[in-house]
Amino acid sequence: MPLGPAPSGSLSDVLVGRRSELALLRSVIGSPPALALVEGEAGIGKSRLVAELLAAPDLAGTRRLVGQCEQLQEPLPLSPLLDAFRSAGAELARTGLPLNPVAGALAPLLPEIAEHLPPPLPPLPDQRAERHRVFRAAVALLDHLGPLVLVLEDVHWADAGTHDFLAFLAAHQPRDVAVILTVRTEAGLLPIREAFARAPSGPARTISLAPLSLPEVEELAGGVLGAELPRTFADPLYEKTGGIPFVVEEVLRTLLERLPAGEIPGRPDVLADLAVPTVLRDVVLQRLSSLDDPAQEILGAAAVIGMTPDDRVLAEVSDRSPPEVARALARAQAVGLLHEEDGRCRFRHALARQIVYESVAVSGRRWLHLRTARALESGSGPRPVARLAHHFLHAGRTSDFVGNAEAAADTALSHGDDATAARFLLRALEVGELSRDVRVRLAVKLGRSAVDGLAHAEAVPILERLLATEPLPAPLRGELRFALGRLLRQHGQARAGYLQIERAVEDLGERPALLGRALAVLAAPETVVDRHVSEHAARCDQAERAARRSGDPDVAIAVRITRASLLLEQGDPESWRLIDALLADDRLRASPREHARACLNWAQGALHAGRLDRAETLLAEGRRVADEAEYLRVAEVVSLVTAAVDRAAGRWDGLEERLRRLGDTSAAFAAASLDSMLLRGSVLAATGPAEQAVEVLREVIAIAGRTGAVWPLIPAETTLSRLLLSLDDAPGAAEHATAALDLARAKGNWVWAAESVSCLVDALGGRGGADVVAELRAGLGGADAPLAQAALLTAEAAIASADDAGRFLDEARVLLRKAGLRYEEALAGERLGRWHCERGSGDGGALLEEALRAYGTMGADRDIARICRVMRQNGVPIPYPWRGGRPSHGGTLSSREREVALLAAAGKTNQEIADALFLSRRTVESHIANALRKLGLASRKELRTFPVD
Repeated sequence: MPLGPAPSGSLSDVLVGRRSELALLRSVIGSPPALALVEGEAGIGKSRLVAELLAAPDLAGTRRLVGQCEQLQEPLPLSPLLDAFRSAGAELARTGLPLNPVAGALAPLLPEIAEHLPPPLPPLPDQRAERHRVFRAAVALLDHLGPLVLVLEDVHWADAGTHDFLAFLAAHQPRDVAVILTVRTEAGLLPIREAFARAPSGPARTISLAPLSLPEVEELAGGVLGAELPRTFADPLYEKTGGIPFVVEEVLRTLLERLPAGEIPGRPDVLADLAVPTVLRDVVLQRLSSLDDPAQEILGAAAVIGMTPDDRVLAEVSDRSPPEVARALARAQAVGLLHEEDGRCRFRHALARQIVYESVAVSGRRWLHLRTARALESGSGPRPVARLAHHFLHAGRTSDFVGNAEAAADTALSHGDDATAARFLLRALEVGELSRDVRVRLAVKLGRSAVDGLAHAEAVPILERLLATEPLPAPLRGELRFALGRLLRQHGQARAGYLQIERAVEDLGERPALLGRALAVLAAPETVVDRHVSEHAARCDQAERAARRSGDPDVAIAVRITRASLLLEQGDPESWRLIDALLADDRLRASPREHARACLNWAQGALHAGRLDRAETLLAEGRRVADEAEYLRVAEVVSLVTAAVDRAAGRWDGLEERLRRLGDTSAAFAAASLDSMLLRGSVLAATGPAEQAVEVLREVIAIAGRTGAVWPLIPAETTLSRLLLSLDDAPGAAEHATAALDLARAKGNWVWAAESVSCLVDALGGRGGADVVAELRAGLGGADAPLAQAALLTAEAAIASADDAGRFLDEARVLLRKAGLRYEEALAGERLGRWHCERGSGDGGALLEEALRAYGTMGADRDIARICRVMRQNGVPIPYPWRGGRPSHGGTLSSREREVALLAAAGKTNQEIADALFLSRRTVESHIANALRKLGLASRKELRTFPVD
């Protein structure tokens, strides 16, 4: 039987990162007689490589024998060879050809296949002659079975007799036999290597397997989990496993026992607290036990010191001489616990170090940590405060730990590494016996670092507790409140954060620079409900005065950025003059973090107004600056804005899946996670299924309403209103459009209100909408906001006379086309096409077809179903391939689509259908969307009355 590509127990069906090694092994066995040694450390994938080779389709008919060496105290003579021969009975029976009589020497050793062998031979008095005859018999049997591939696994565990036979085989190898041995490199030199090097047929080829690279580990783990891995997960996974495939799979196996596969890539924290897989622990402890006591003690000290222990420190900590340390490290390297990297000994992977570390008694570890700290203090060069903090913490010396942790945080902050600073400060603040002064000082530093350090959830309760329990002077209390407010906003608590910053302003009169920054945050209009844009403008004016009083140019830049954002959200053309001036200002360029944040915020504001051209330019600059500055805080925001730009531009291929992953991961910014949910809901509203879009949008509305986040509350209400209109739920659509309009009115921003007005007029059927349209017209004025202006024109068309309506609709379509907003342009084209068709104009069909093709390129299945129905009703030919579905099934449903549609028509939920048919929920959603498109239906409700059969 051919071996399968994935050995039993393997999580991955695909061999990763071994293309060149597989090609080399294939070429070797392709020219028998051939000898190949596949070597590498334990878990590196030797057996998997051989299995992949023999499972290749072109080798399916190749005869192979596979034998396994066992790890026994006293290995049985020739056990792997005899193991391989036991599977040859059927092949011997099939050939029916006479065997060399000498093969009878194997009959007593192989009773399972003795009936297919020549009769046993009389024993020889000389044991050496007997053994030689058995060797000849084995070679004769291999020759008889040829052509074939003989695979012997784990030859490092083979007995001396097997090694002798392999040396004999190398000298007498049959012409049609290829031999593959797998061996561990840490086993040392095997006796057969010299014989294989001098084989008459040519020296054996050695295929050495190295650990996987970071991208290969990312590919392997991504395949197992069925998801792309963010670097925040891939990097620590690689560090933890050392790139050894077995270790990678064991780590993933352990994680899969605790979490669903889809959640794991977004939880890099689980790697830090990972319990070592039992199988791996047993392997490492077995290797550790093979060392003598002094070597084990030295290796235990090395594990305490770190992944790459310094020889001087190790000698001092273990109280051993340098030669003793060198010998111990050499032994540990020989058994595969360590390896050489850049001329130094390093633990093979982080889990190997963890296992050795945990093998040391707790009391011994504390003592070794203290000795390590003292040894590091005595060294030359800069004081290694981060390492000292680690060792003093684990030695139980809290005072020394706090001092070094604070120093490490200061060092990290000086290098712009806020995340590392926040981690050290959080750990230091966990110490119970801190004095009030130290606790306040650390908390202030934490407040400064946690916003950019992505430590929102951990830092919030510390600052809240400090503000509630400690009597603080006003300037210090104001700084802590400002920090807490920013953290709450980043954590998705918009209203709570805004209120904290409002309270902070009251305490910051003596600190104008900090006051200016706090007021600039309060001037951002998209932050919170219940604050009119006039109040935001007043805050911005106050911020400018505070910036002038402070004399700090950086504060002045921050306020100018906010002013530009405030005007941009209202569609004020003056915003672009301010933005262009800031982008040309050297002071902004000198502050890459401020520069990156500003560009990304402006890009989002440009999208809110419908200025896709400016949004793409600003996104590109923001991404470039963030990448150059390695500004990790905004990485998720960059992904979010990129998705929003792609949505606006009609680049929808794979977009919904990207947005789902963005929402599924533990977002660094809860507000950004909410925005990604809004985008996903808007895409689902066009692509389906509609029920899932409604569910996502309702969740966004619930969360945003609870936290007081005006954005994305208004667009979520509006998007849901438009979706309900497409589902013929006019009352529901009017309710949500009114909710969005009320919020926008309270904010005083008619750019945000425009689409809700259009939805409301549609829901009312054009009746009673004149007043609100007039209000919108007056509110917008000459705003530079293509989306809002197009929505106004659409609303005007709904209440206009028959002659004027077409002109308004055409102007809206042209405006959206110039703005590059492809989906909105298609919707406008469909409206205009319907208007023409209803009046018998020949232009309608061409407009509908153009909109249909635009929907098709974006995969907007729900819109395709709707417009196809409109075209049929108006006698407009539907072009291929939209005449009822995919070309493969013409105008009919596939059998699986029909099966799913019937269950949906019976009222089954997607999950119930998935359970009944053993499908994934995502597959069910896809089948329903296809069925709706092919049948020209707008929603699954219509399936209940449609003859699916």
